[in-house]
Amino acid sequence: MRRHTLDSVYQLYVKDVYRYLLSLCRNHHAAEDLVQETFYRAYLYLDNCKDDKVKPWLYRVAYNAFVDSYRKEKRCIPTGAEFFDKLPDTRTPDQYLLNQELWDHIGDVIYAMPDNQMQAILLHDFHELSYQEAADIMEIRLSHYKILLYRARQAVRQSKERKESL
Repeated sequence: MRRHTLDSVYQLYVKDVYRYLLSLCRNHHAAEDLVQETFYRAYLYLDNCKDDKVKPWLYRVAYNAFVDSYRKEKRCIPTGAEFFDKLPDTRTPDQYLLNQELWDHIGDVIYAMPDNQMQAILLHDFHELSYQEAADIMEIRLSHYKILLYRARQAVRQSKERKESL
């Protein structure tokens, strides 16, 4: 069985971990610090990780680093997602404006959700982890995770319908 090196894990997953942490704390500098903390912890415990479970394990380490930081600071001040604004865009200005308004609205809805629902929707719908991997990261049963994800999606749908009816 081939063991992953920290360098190979870093090269493969640093961007994913950064985006995940940025989506949690919505602060570029905090996300960068948490990425460093995540890979420091990964360095210490990488031998305990199974080869086929590196990504979910790394997300769990990142989430735990975020929770520890959040508890220490007592709050995280959202500043926006400048990273996503810099990605190349091929849409017309009208399409861009409409999409930007929709994403801003969805982002506001997601960040207004209870933490466990926000975490559920971010892990699966935005970071493409399986239901089981996301449930494991959140340390809850799969059935409870599915309920949280359903409620989070319902909140987004209802909010979108309300916005469209205005």
